[in-house]
Amino acid sequence: MQLKNIIGMMALSLAALTSCTKDFLERAPETSISEAEFWKSTNDMKLYVNNFYNNSSLLPHYGLGAFGTIGIYGLDADQGSDNMINMGVNGMLNGERTVPATSGDWSWGTVRNANYFLANYGKVQDSWDNVKPYVGEALFFRSMMYFNLMKNYGALPWIGTPLKLTDTTMLYGPRLPRNQVADSILSDLDKAISYLPSKANAQASRVYREMAMAFQARVALYEGSWEKYHAGTPFGVTGSNGAKYFQKAADAAQAVMNSGLFTLDNVGATDGYWRLFNQSDYGSSKEIMFWRKFDVALGLHHNWHRYTTSGAGRGLTKNLVDAYLCTDGSPIALSTLYKGDDSINRVVANRDPRLAQTMYVPDGKHIITSNQPAGAPNVIFEIPSFNQANEGKPSTGYQVYKGHNTDYNQQNAGNLGTTAVIYFRYAEVLLNFAEAKAELGTLSQGDVDITINKLRDRVGMPGLTLSAIAADPNWEFPALGPVINEVRRERRVELACEGFRRDDIFRWAAADELIVGKKPQGAKKDQWTTLVPANLLNSYPVNDLGYIELFKNIASMANGYKFRVDRDYLLPLPTNELTLNPKLGQNPGWPQ
Repeated sequence: MQLKNIIGMMALSLAALTSCTKDFLERAPETSISEAEFWKSTNDMKLYVNNFYNNSSLLPHYGLGAFGTIGIYGLDADQGSDNMINMGVNGMLNGERTVPATSGDWSWGTVRNANYFLANYGKVQDSWDNVKPYVGEALFFRSMMYFNLMKNYGALPWIGTPLKLTDTTMLYGPRLPRNQVADSILSDLDKAISYLPSKANAQASRVYREMAMAFQARVALYEGSWEKYHAGTPFGVTGSNGAKYFQKAADAAQAVMNSGLFTLDNVGATDGYWRLFNQSDYGSSKEIMFWRKFDVALGLHHNWHRYTTSGAGRGLTKNLVDAYLCTDGSPIALSTLYKGDDSINRVVANRDPRLAQTMYVPDGKHIITSNQPAGAPNVIFEIPSFNQANEGKPSTGYQVYKGHNTDYNQQNAGNLGTTAVIYFRYAEVLLNFAEAKAELGTLSQGDVDITINKLRDRVGMPGLTLSAIAADPNWEFPALGPVINEVRRERRVELACEGFRRDDIFRWAAADELIVGKKPQGAKKDQWTTLVPANLLNSYPVNDLGYIELFKNIASMANGYKFRVDRDYLLPLPTNELTLNPKLGQNPGWPQ
């Protein structure tokens, strides 16, 4: 761990602190403050904590005034998984990563900043009732940063105070086991939950109690499944089956559900699932729990939808598309309603409506651009964007529609896009509860009815009946039984392209089933041969069945992805950090 990253009394430059009078997510940085003037009031605390909200490693965003590097809803969110590929082979999935000398992933600045706040807030002369919400926010963000580090590196040092040069025990000590780190993260969240106000009493766009509960459910579910499914491997925790974390996840999720503050939006609306992801304002939403607002008047905007009009070098995989049920509630292998996949229109026919609301379909209803100048007609999707350069092509022919805003002004008005970013939504809470209960073996039909079946009701799909699950020959995890498979299927479908899938594969230790040796496929290419010039399709090789197999002629993919299950679930620690502190030790499978 670099000393410059963890030592020092002042945790961040006070000149970077952001003033806020209404909603910090809607305001640009304003005044600078000196150290001597600080820690006088709760407003000083607010100024300090505001910086965490603008940290893109904690709350990613499209970028202010331009397209950001963090993909949300389609472009990059499900990279590194079996849901999506881009025009180049993913090096992580193909086992191509090496041990770096340094890495921005091994970064402790935010932890240090939070620790500095937690060591100094007591200087503020105000009532505890006024102070504690900001303490809760700092604890929440420290837990987020530690969770990100734990997902990447597993076992970690736990640093809970600002360090000095004399703190050699922590500076040069070993890492704690990952379960102790997880316990510390959850303890931070327990405290944050006790300090934060409920959503009904919280300031606009600030962290609140139920949001922290939702995050706690996410963390606990991750750790529970990691410890259960990595048991007996170098990544596991000796003697743990993850049960206590599953219970923690279920309890936290149920507390959110019992709050009565949230429900699903757009239930029964024809395109309600799609519309959930392309709004500029979620102030009246009962489902979107936390989101980032953009405002042109405040200089906060982006050009996100310039990219969602095309394939943007990305595409959904056939594997994901095949996971969607038919409208009779049966999988495609069992349903007489399945029309096959000779065309995109046939693929979505009689299928879960979320499929056609997640990808572009040439059905005359999928609008690319609306509200054009001078009353020009809407631009309607007809064929994928094969005619564009690689950064605009659809890598699989299945082009992502989820998150796209059709408004011309969002796409072309001088990078003045204002579509919001969603960070937490209630649907995830329902899915976390259902999965935790399923892993505990206590999932009841009543539990399913208030979680999975609520999600299906939104789009008019038949409910899941636990006592009548038909055996799908294409289940991804046949050894785990019908309940786990269908709970995981629902999670995959509902959260597609939202950035959860890689984490799910890793925590389930499922790369051997889903990644190793797999060659991602796309749509059948011959459906476009009479519509697209041959030279534009020549860069899309196909397999023996006619499906696009983009990496077919790439030597490193001759036998599919070469992900190493003995190594690649965690990042390697940078060599410079191991030189500074050999007691950290390298992660399993990587050169020491």
